Amino acid sequence: MADDRKPPGVYGVGEEPDPRFSLANERTALAWMRTALALVGGGVAIVSLASLSTLPSWAALVGAAACLGGAVLAVRAVTAWARVEVALRLRQPLPAPRALVALAGGVVVLGAFTLVLAFVEIARK
Repeated sequence: MADDRKPPGVYGVGEEPDPRFSLANERTALAWMRTALALVGGGVAIVSLASLSTLPSWAALVGAAACLGGAVLAVRAVTAWARVEVALRLRQPLPAPRALVALAGGVVVLGAFTLVLAFVEIARK
């Protein structure tokens, strides 16, 4: 029986791993996708509020940054899933979760940027 699952770069290598590990990898990828969707949803909400109210223009910039971060995180979720699945199939050590470090760094930068802009707005009033 031929294996027609896609992507072939993932399912065409190694041996079939224990289904529990594959399913755990898939659950982790779905959790990353939920986080990405939350970032995009929050960004859309901020941009929408900024366009409908008298919010400062930098609020739209923060919303756009959240949307971009969510899009990048969604791509990273898929690539991380593929890397882990290949490692499981080849019985190799699991790769480090690089997306976690990038997500934490992005949240810190976005939070610091928003905090500075909020203080600037308070000082202007």
